Amino acid sequence: DTMRRVVRQSKFRHVFGQAVKNDQCYDDIRVSRVTWDSSFCAVNPRFVAIIVDASGGGAFLVLPLHKTGRIDKSYPTVCGHTGPVLDIDWCPHNDQVIASGSEDCTVMVWQIPENGLTLSLTEPVVVLEGHSKRVGIVAWHPTARNVLLSAGCDNAIIIWNVGTGEALINLDDMHVDMIYNVSWNRNGSLICTASKDKKVRVIDPRKQEIVAEKEKTHEGARPMRAIFLADGNIFTTGFSRMSERQLALWNPKNMEEPIALHEMDTSNGVLLPFYDPDTNIIYLCGKGDSSIRYFEITDESPYVHYLNTFSSKEPQRGMGFMPKRGLDVNKCEIARFFKLHERKCEPIIMTVPRKSDLFQDDLYPDTAGPEAALEAEEWFEGKNADPLLISLKHGYIPGKNRDLKVVKKNILDNKPAGNKKSDLINAPKKAADASN
Repeated sequence: DTMRRVVRQSKFRHVFGQAVKNDQCYDDIRVSRVTWDSSFCAVNPRFVAIIVDASGGGAFLVLPLHKTGRIDKSYPTVCGHTGPVLDIDWCPHNDQVIASGSEDCTVMVWQIPENGLTLSLTEPVVVLEGHSKRVGIVAWHPTARNVLLSAGCDNAIIIWNVGTGEALINLDDMHVDMIYNVSWNRNGSLICTASKDKKVRVIDPRKQEIVAEKEKTHEGARPMRAIFLADGNIFTTGFSRMSERQLALWNPKNMEEPIALHEMDTSNGVLLPFYDPDTNIIYLCGKGDSSIRYFEITDESPYVHYLNTFSSKEPQRGMGFMPKRGLDVNKCEIARFFKLHERKCEPIIMTVPRKSDLFQDDLYPDTAGPEAALEAEEWFEGKNADPLLISLKHGYIPGKNRDLKVVKKNILDNKPAGNKKSDLINAPKKAADASN
């Protein structure tokens, strides 16, 4: 009993990370040098996408997962942007659809052919225009089909219906300073944001109101991050006044004091949090660090329990995080990272050591599957739904994805202004001006 009190019981205490062998890496990739704190990499069970250096425009690579080894200089890219790409995000409901935000002030949504690219892709399925400054954040809705959020340096957040190419919600007066990141909650009814004014805000996007906010979440001036956890609490990373890196846990119903606050170290790289709702583990990857630290979140004090650190020699330029359905359940793999170096991408596999070959259902509770729980219209009308879960017992077998079709409404068919007030409220200013 005394031992148990000293050492907390957890099946994740012995999780260990391992970099794959060299021939399993993606080599000779010119990773983007843009000074922007996004992860530069997005992965799903079919593809790894990496933002790369591109002369005169913006581009990212999309590689089928099995295409390891040296990537030829002439390998096709996705290159429709006229300025550097700052952020990319795979659609959770279609493994061939990816969104990108760029310095050219646009968001583009792309359909990748089933077996990857054979020619460079310059034509997006849809271009979403509405931001007046560069777009640094794109994030798909977790449960509604074709709903995409973007945030720009114009301090505005726009939520799009990608199926019609329209901006339906424009939150342009909630942030007075740069938005560092945006995170959806589990059912996509709320978002939380971290901003340069040191505030964390919880926003109901459809009511267009701030539900909760916390000033000086972290006292330091360097960038923060805030993400929603599965139970509705918020996890933040930031810096103390003495420039030490901190992590904290908050209850949005009472933001006065954090549930937990930990100092970490005095490194100056921004901590990017990657969260697994199935195991309640948070992995922290510092930009420019050479380690990944991981913590388990529980509902008993101290709430955020340090598990371990994976260390390597090379610093990371960015990081991709595989959704649960892309992992190898037979090897007890509970996370896979895609670590970007200057010239390559190196997968890192996190494993729970188990002797048995049987399916470990305690490690793999049912996880969010690729089916959307709602259509875009239903969500915009006010409906909510939790993710539709699937079992990983026999591994995940990707199904056929339907193509993304965009049905543009003819702007001339609109009824004369004044009939429907709601249309005008939700239309972005730019579109309203154009129709006038």
